[in-house]
Amino acid sequence: MSTKTFSPIRKDYLIFGQPQILEDEIDEVLDSLRAAWIGTGPKVSRFEEMFRQYLGVSHAVALNSCTAGLHLSLLAAGIGRGDEVITTPMTFCATVNSIIHTGATPVLVDCERDSQLIDPNQIEAAITPKTKAIIPVHLCGRACDMDAIMDIAARHNLIVIEDAAHAIETTYKGRKVGTIGHMTVFSFYATKNVTTAEGGMVTTNIPELADKIKIYGLHGLSRDAWKRYSDEGFKHYQVVLPGYKYNMTDLQAALGLHQLPRVEQNLLRRNELWETYNQAFADLPVDLPAPDDPNARHARHLYTLMVDKARTGVSRDEFMDRLHAQNIGTGVHYLGVHLHPYYRETYGFRPEDFPNATWISERTVSLPLSPKLTNGDVEDVIEAVRNALAG
Repeated sequence: MSTKTFSPIRKDYLIFGQPQILEDEIDEVLDSLRAAWIGTGPKVSRFEEMFRQYLGVSHAVALNSCTAGLHLSLLAAGIGRGDEVITTPMTFCATVNSIIHTGATPVLVDCERDSQLIDPNQIEAAITPKTKAIIPVHLCGRACDMDAIMDIAARHNLIVIEDAAHAIETTYKGRKVGTIGHMTVFSFYATKNVTTAEGGMVTTNIPELADKIKIYGLHGLSRDAWKRYSDEGFKHYQVVLPGYKYNMTDLQAALGLHQLPRVEQNLLRRNELWETYNQAFADLPVDLPAPDDPNARHARHLYTLMVDKARTGVSRDEFMDRLHAQNIGTGVHYLGVHLHPYYRETYGFRPEDFPNATWISERTVSLPLSPKLTNGDVEDVIEAVRNALAG
C-alpha cells in the first residue's frame, strides 16, 4: 500500500448528495410558515396531483417517507405473517425492513453484476406457496426488466410493488416507472432527484389500493378524515383500520412543488455530468456504470464506480478515504442486505449465497452527481479520483 499523503484539493468540503435548493422552495416554505398551515394541507394535495400528472397515473398518495410507502403498500396488498416477499439484496435496508414489519419473510434473489438489478431469471426458482409479492428495485435510476417480472407475477398471481426510490424520471419501454407495477413507491429524501427533505409517494392505478394506503397512512381513519386538513370545514371521522402516522406535511410538500417542475431540466444536467465522468474515467482501471438500456431512460440518480483492489492496488474503502482527504465526499450504494449482521444472523444469509451482490458490495462507490455541482466541482471530483488511483 502507498504511503503517499493526500491533501485537500479544494477549500470547502464537497458534500455527497447535497440537494439543489433554490429561492422558490424557500419562499414556499416561508409562505406555509406565515400561513401557519404546517401540517398536512392543501400543498400536500397539490403536490400529489402534480406528481400524478407527471407520471400519468390514476392515484398518488403522499407520505412521510418511502419506507412508509413500502410498508403500507405491502399492508394494502394483504401481506402479513407467514407470507414471503421476494426482493434483491442490492438495496437499502428499508426495502427489507418494510417486509419484516408486516410479519412476512424477505426472500432474496441475486442481482445481475453489470446492471446491479434483480435477476429475473432467478426469481421463479425462489417462488414457494408462501410467496405473495415481488419488490424489484430500480437501483441508481436504472429500470428493472419489468416485462419479465410482470409476466412471472401474472403466472403466479403475485403483487408487484416497485421500489422506485431512485427512479422518478425512469421510463421502461416508453412507460414511466410508477405506471407499470400494481404499486410503486418513490422517495423524496434529501439526496434524491426531487427532495422534500423527508417524504415519499405511492402511485397506483388501482383505486382500492390507493384508498387503503390513505387510510393506513393517517391512523386508520376513514378516508374522509383527510378533509379535516382542508378548508372544507370539520369532518367527523371513524377509525376503520389500526393505522400509522405516515402523512406528509405542507412544509415538506412546499419543497416538492418547486422541485418537481425542474426534474426534467435537472436530468439534462445530470446527463452532462454522467457523460463527463464517463469520458474522464474511461482510461482508468475501474468499472464504469453499465451502458444504458436502449429500451429505458436512466434517472441518473447515482454514478457508481467499481474499485477492485486486484486491478487498482487500492481497496474501495481506501479509495474513499483518499477522496475524503482531498475534501471530496462519496457514498456506498449499497452494502448488500445479506451482509449486515441482523439479516445474516436472523435469516442465515451468507456472502456466497448472492455472489454478484457480494462482489458489488465490496467494490461500489458513488460519486457526487447533484445538479447543484458547478463545473469546477466536477473537475475537482475528477482530479481527486485520478489522484486516488495514482497514489
